[in-house]
Amino acid sequence: MSILVSKPGMFTSIQDTGRWGFQSLGVSVTGAMDPSALRLANCVVGNPLNMACLEVTLSGPSLVFEEAACIAISGAFLNPHIDEQAIQNNCAYMVKAGQTLSFKPSSQCIGARAYIAVHGGFKSEPVMGSQSTDYRVGLGGIQGRALQKGDRLSLNGYFNAESLLLILSHLHKRKIYLSSGLGIQTRKTIRIIRGAHFQHFTMTSREALVDAEFAITPQSDRMGYRFQGPSLELEQALQLRSEPMAFGTIQVPADGQAIALMADRQSIGGYPKIANIIQTDLSYLAQHLPGQKVQFSLCTVEQAQQLWAERLEKFAQLSQQVQETSQMLKEHFVAY
Repeated sequence: MSILVSKPGMFTSIQDTGRWGFQSLGVSVTGAMDPSALRLANCVVGNPLNMACLEVTLSGPSLVFEEAACIAISGAFLNPHIDEQAIQNNCAYMVKAGQTLSFKPSSQCIGARAYIAVHGGFKSEPVMGSQSTDYRVGLGGIQGRALQKGDRLSLNGYFNAESLLLILSHLHKRKIYLSSGLGIQTRKTIRIIRGAHFQHFTMTSREALVDAEFAITPQSDRMGYRFQGPSLELEQALQLRSEPMAFGTIQVPADGQAIALMADRQSIGGYPKIANIIQTDLSYLAQHLPGQKVQFSLCTVEQAQQLWAERLEKFAQLSQQVQETSQMLKEHFVAY
């Protein structure tokens, strides 16, 4: 079973939750820019939450399904269609053999990145335990790169033809009620906790970090979001050793302009770390586009932990909602 890429989109790649455990060897974690959206798409189609999906950036691909498959799209709303029928995010759909999934330009589009999950997952060789594409070094995914026209995406199984009507009927009747915070949302204020070197910045800089607006520059990418805003200055120069980097760390290089490290961050870095974006809000930042502005607000570690625990509880509740559908799909899915 496979899917033909008739149009690749701006930058579409296979991503999962990342290549963990190898930063000490200089290997980037990579993975989804919006991990919550990836988990959500997988949950809706009954997959393990960390299974690889297609990450779609702004302009989506056109994918011709050569056999039937059950899909869901989460994250950015990029006006998806199955043939000429508009479909919604966060719902499971059966795509029949010969149909095309595409994304059409629209003023109603919201966000930067969407995730396409297919029940059973995409078949690609894991590298260091992950299917994620690290395009800078050519690891994972499809030959370590973004999708190209003519690629074929192999899947891990198929549905028996006699089961399709039953599944279609079930999906048509099913309703999902998403808890607030799981679907795409526009959030201008991004919550942060103090970084390792927060106290080494001037009082004026610390106040500006939470009082001012910061514009995301065109130089932003999967490695890091660069901001244009007030210059953030140290009280005095620091001599720092290079240290491991985390998703969401906000570094400040010599020019005083903050950089938030994202999914493809380097494994180590030596710039002062003024703050860290909390895990819950990484998804919100990843859905912003260059030119948009954000503000930061400080919270405590305890508040950040509580917010993440609430997010995990919402996923648990959703998993219960879709349990019947997940079981049905598994019963009729034939794995290779």
